[in-house]
Amino acid sequence: MANAEVMRGDDAIRECIDNCTACRRVCLETLADCLKRGGRLAEPGHLRLLMDCADICETSARFMLRGSDLHSRTCFACAEVCAACATACEEMGDEGMMEDCADACRRCEESCRRMSGGVMPQPLNPEAAQRFADLPA
Repeated sequence: MANAEVMRGDDAIRECIDNCTACRRVCLETLADCLKRGGRLAEPGHLRLLMDCADICETSARFMLRGSDLHSRTCFACAEVCAACATACEEMGDEGMMEDCADACRRCEESCRRMSGGVMPQPLNPEAAQRFADLPA
C-alpha cells in the first residue's frame, strides 16, 4: 500500500487534515470580516496573523494528504501559529466571528500538536541550525 493510502486510513491524520482545512476556511472568513468591520480588527498585525494561520493550515493539510514524511514539522509550525492566532482572536473580545476563529484555531492546534509529537524534531541540517543559533539576537 502506498504511503499516502496508509495516511488516509489513519483517523488521527484524517481528523488533523479536517481541522487544518476548517481552520484555514474560518481564518479567511474572519480576515474578510475584519477588513469589512475595520478598526482594531483590521490592524495589520492581526490581519497578517490570520493570513499566516490560513497559509500554514493549508500547507500542513497538503503535507499530510500526500503522505509526506516531513508532516510532523509543518504540524509543529501549524500548532504554534494556530495558538498565536487563537490568542489574538480571543484578545479582540468580540463574540461571533472572533470566537469562532479562536475555537477553530484551538482545535487545529491540538490535533497538529498530536501529529507533531508536541516537540520539534531534530533539525534536518544541524550545521544550518547552529549557524542560525549563532546569529546575534
